[in-house]
Amino acid sequence: MDNRPLSPHLTVYKPQITSVLSIFHRITGAGLAVSTTLVVFWLASIAMGKSTFIGFNAFLNNTIVIIVLVSSLWALWYHFCTGLRHLYWDMGYGYDLKSVTISGWVAVACSFLLTFLTLLFFII
Repeated sequence: MDNRPLSPHLTVYKPQITSVLSIFHRITGAGLAVSTTLVVFWLASIAMGKSTFIGFNAFLNNTIVIIVLVSSLWALWYHFCTGLRHLYWDMGYGYDLKSVTISGWVAVACSFLLTFLTLLFFII
């Protein structure tokens, strides 16, 4: 057995905005796959008839499901905003540390703002 040093563990590193946003980008992408199944079942309930649709809507009006749906809405906007950030990088812009930090916080702020505006639009 070699006596080589081990790689540093994650606890050694201080979280940076780029790593945290990257991790959340991946998590929201996976989470959106889960919430998409709710949309597919909702559409299927429409095709299955009025009583199935009414029953599935009753399920969707559960507090826990509403929290999941609002969280999914935020995840959708967050994934969208950070995706735009990555497209900006793909064009070769915004690689300096200050730009990376600013664009990260803008993506987070825009995701919350767009979530709020979407909820406001559909509630009113």
